Order: sequence, then C-alpha cells, then structure tokens
Amino acid sequence: MARNGFHQSFVGIKDPLDETFSLHPEFVSKVVGALDDDDRASIIRLVAELHYADMADLLEHLEPLDRARLVENMRDNFNSDVLPELDEAVRDDVMDALGYEDFAAAVIELDSDDALDVVGKLDLMERNQILDRLPESYRKLLQHGLEFQDETAGRLMQRELAIVPDYWTVGETLDYLRTAKDLPADFYVIFVVDPRHRPIGMVELSRLVCSHRPVNMRDIVNLGMEAISTDMDREDVANLFRKRDLVSQPVVDLSGRLVGQITIDDVVDVIDEEAEEDILKLAGLKDTNLYDAVLETVRSRFSWLAFNLFTAVLASIVIGWFQPAIEKIVALAVLMPIVASMGGNAGTQTLTAAVRSLATKELDRSNAPRILGKEVLAGVVNGLLFAFCASLIAWIWFQDVGLGVIIGAAMVVNLIAAGLFGIAIPLILDRINIDPAAASSVFLTTITDVVGFFTFLALAAAFLL
Repeated sequence: MARNGFHQSFVGIKDPLDETFSLHPEFVSKVVGALDDDDRASIIRLVAELHYADMADLLEHLEPLDRARLVENMRDNFNSDVLPELDEAVRDDVMDALGYEDFAAAVIELDSDDALDVVGKLDLMERNQILDRLPESYRKLLQHGLEFQDETAGRLMQRELAIVPDYWTVGETLDYLRTAKDLPADFYVIFVVDPRHRPIGMVELSRLVCSHRPVNMRDIVNLGMEAISTDMDREDVANLFRKRDLVSQPVVDLSGRLVGQITIDDVVDVIDEEAEEDILKLAGLKDTNLYDAVLETVRSRFSWLAFNLFTAVLASIVIGWFQPAIEKIVALAVLMPIVASMGGNAGTQTLTAAVRSLATKELDRSNAPRILGKEVLAGVVNGLLFAFCASLIAWIWFQDVGLGVIIGAAMVVNLIAAGLFGIAIPLILDRINIDPAAASSVFLTTITDVVGFFTFLALAAAFLL
C-alpha cells in the first residue's frame, strides 16, 4: 500500500498508520495479540518494516510487560535509531529489556549527536555501565561531549563531518567523498578549513557537483557562514537557524577550531522541546511524563500547587476585608468571579504572547515600551467593550443600575492591569535572569485576582452601602 511515497507491505494486515501517519489503534491491538500468543513470526511480520519513529511510538503505546516482550522478540534486529525517539522513561524500560551489553551495542550504531543525547539522559550509574562497554575511542568521544553544559551547542552537535582543506580541488574532494569511510550518514555541505583547522566557509553539495573538477575549493566556498561556539545556548542556535533559514552550520571550540556541525533535523527537535518546556512551565510544571508512576507525578506537581494555594489565600484575604459588604449585597458574591476570570484570561493571553516573544527574541528592552503601551491600550478597549456587556448582564439580572456600573468599572481596571502586568512581569523576570515561563503565570493570576476583587468590592462598598 503506497501513500505519499511511503510504502508498507503487510500481507493480510491493516496498514499500521492512519492518514496522519500515526499508529492505528487496531494495529497496536494486533501487536498486543501476537505478544499474548507468543507468536514470534507474527510479531516480526507486523513490526519488521516499521519506520524507527513509528517503532518508538509503538513501544510507548504498550504496557511495560508487553514492551519488554516486544524488545526481546526484536533483540536480534533491534533498530538503534529507535532509541533517540523514545521518551526517557520508556527508554529505561527498553534498556532493562535489552541489558547493558546490547543497549551499548545499539548506542555504537548511532550518530555521535544521537548517542550523546541518549547517554546524557541516563542516570550516572547507568551511564557508566554503558560507557564501560563502548570501544575506547567512542567512549572518549562521548565523554568529551558530556563535558559540555547541558542545552548548549556542544551537547547538540554532531562530530561526524565532511571536511577538506582549502587547497583541494573539486575533483579531489569528489574522489575523497566516494572513498571516505568516516563521513556522516547524511550531510548537505562540505566544510573547508585552513591549515589550523579553522573553518573558512562551506560548499553546498549542489554547488560542488555542478563545478568543474579543476576548480579550487576556496574559489567556490560560501563565506556567509555563521560559526557557532560550543557554549552557545541551544535556544540561540535555534533562533539563528530560524532567522537565517539555515540547514547546517559549523561548531567551533574556544580556539576557533572546527569540532562539529549542527543540522536542521536537530534544531527542529530543539524548537519542539523548548516550546513544550515553555508550555509546561506556564502551567507550573517543570516536566511531565505520561509514563511516570503516580507518586512521581504527584511529587513533580505538589510544590507548585502548594505555592498556588498560598497565592489563593492572598486573594481570599482581600475578599475577607469586604465581608460586611458581601453579607449585605449577596449579588457581589455572584458577580465577583466574572471580574477575576476576565482579568485572568486576558492576562494569560498577553502573558503567553510575551513569553513566546521573549523566547524568539522578538521582545526586548528596545521595543518593550511600545509593546507595553499597545497592551495597555488593548486592555482599555477590551475593558470598555466587556464592561458594557457585564454592566448589561448585572443590570438585567439584579435590576440594579449602580451594580452594573460598578462591575463595568472594575472590569476596565482589571483588564488594563492584565495587559500591563502580562507584559511587565515576564520582562522583569527576564531582566533578573529568572525564566519568565516558569514563574510568570502564578504572579499574574494573583495580581488579576487581587486587583479584580479589590476594585469591585471597594467600589461596591463605597457607592452601594
């Protein structure tokens, strides 16, 4: 069965992928059935032609016992490319099923950047067990990579490169590429270096094959190259690739020598992981894992929920100040959540846009005043529009014009505060080197709740009692 150039030949078996290239539930059920029947021939027939990314999805869909049984059945033909695609908890299960010896053998088959990613996420004991089983040269390569700080270009780069000296000709380069044994499995450019092994530029493969053999490599080299330092943050690397539409760029050490390359496939993973990380932080989660045990999930979320409880108490204290007013006018208790909820939602919209813009470097100190003014103005306009709606609702509901005016005024004030602090909080946190995604939401929610409750109840106490 062919679809968009992707072919699967499963005789008598439903295509494992649906229209979105996700695993079909019926296919997963067939695999589980074959595992329950201990039918090795059917298991291999079902999964042998799966793409390694789909194999990773299948392993993540299975229960731990079925996962171990599938790995055992595929031990002799296990595709090492599956490992970098797996969730960390699932990868640990796969390592337990394979054993250290076979897991290390799979790591050896990976590109250096993928191998470093896999080994770097193991705990110290497991990491040492795997490293001890690797050939000395490969072990030293990975140990050198582990010396770089996490989430830097040094941890992201691939060590396998296509490198030629600047005095070679196109013909010499082509002959070298045909016979070299240590080239990357896939590459897009040839890096040209000087005698000190410093990159002077790169030549795209398309330009190389279209040039005549006698032409010198230095004459066709692309000098518009952005060398990346090993200590550059991977978010900055991703932003560079995004802004310059790059495919592959060299990585240099502190002395300027070429030590690796970063390619677009790794940058796509970084963008995905950083976006996921920011989304989780906005929800007060440091990390989330569908495959963690219940106790681990509770532990990862408890501290932030406890802090949220503290901030909720602050909002309740503000409400307590106006308890006599609420007791006299019950409608205040009914309408209070509207003001706080509108402020919270409006603030979250602004906050999300601000955190995203800070991450992509679109928002900085140079344009912050203009953006801040725009958000405040947007808060005024939205506040006036929704103030009219809320006033109308309050007037119709409780037949009280004054109550409608007060909730409208409180709505305007709270939406202005939401726009102001939705931008200001991330900027302030970023200025003092605190991750805005991690801490902004709880502060913003507290402010919009306190401002909303205080404004609404104070106006009510002043003008209705």
